[in-house]
Amino acid sequence: MTQRIIDAHVHLDMYSDKAQEQILKELNTFHIDHLISVSNHVSSARTNLQLAHQNQRVKPAIGFHPEQKLPDEEELQQLFSLIDRNKEDITAIGEVGLPYYLRKDAPSLKLQPYVDLLEHFIQIAVKLNKPIILHAIYEDADLACDLLEKYDFHKAHFHWFKGSPATIQRMMNNQYFISVTPDCLYESEIQQLIEQYPLRLMMVETDGPWPFEGIFKDKLTHPKMIHQSMMTISKLKGVALDEVYQQLYQNTIRFYGD
Repeated sequence: MTQRIIDAHVHLDMYSDKAQEQILKELNTFHIDHLISVSNHVSSARTNLQLAHQNQRVKPAIGFHPEQKLPDEEELQQLFSLIDRNKEDITAIGEVGLPYYLRKDAPSLKLQPYVDLLEHFIQIAVKLNKPIILHAIYEDADLACDLLEKYDFHKAHFHWFKGSPATIQRMMNNQYFISVTPDCLYESEIQQLIEQYPLRLMMVETDGPWPFEGIFKDKLTHPKMIHQSMMTISKLKGVALDEVYQQLYQNTIRFYGD
């Protein structure tokens, strides 16, 4: 495939140095224009900023991944300060959201502090007029929608989203974006979402280095996998492959800016 693609959600900082070098070296080979590299915490954000400084195709986002213990006040202030100092250089606020899987493992976990932190990140996104990248699935997505609606903020990207038909409709009404991972080749839940969600509100991602199954089993998660995702989306939507490439590329450019 010669069409250009953008990986709308990847954790480039989490790859080994060797894998990072390989991926960055192969961007031209596989027609990958940009990588939206999201952060998990302060040190993650610092690494992403460094990677972006070394290669302009890496577009860094700063946030705090919710599937972990909340940071203490000092760490939070370091994170907020990092965002403020680099507000001209970051592409988005993210990855942020709510701890769905963490609560499955620890049902006694208090959710409200995570909700409060998410609201603070939304406030920052509003203030800076930056897109926000969300980890909010199933019932957590409704809580995220509540907060986004509270601030009338629509620059929201729900990555690897899963949720109820009612939530999907709510997100479509609010013009929120979703992104699709390579598991669209074999996961029926994701395939159904693709069929329902408008192509004009869709992007593609890897969430690398997260591993995948099927034809990708035991392979390094690489942005080139998005080409297979594109073919699956084209088939499921009944839209010409070239049109899918063009639409999703323009979606991502328009949402994140070039």
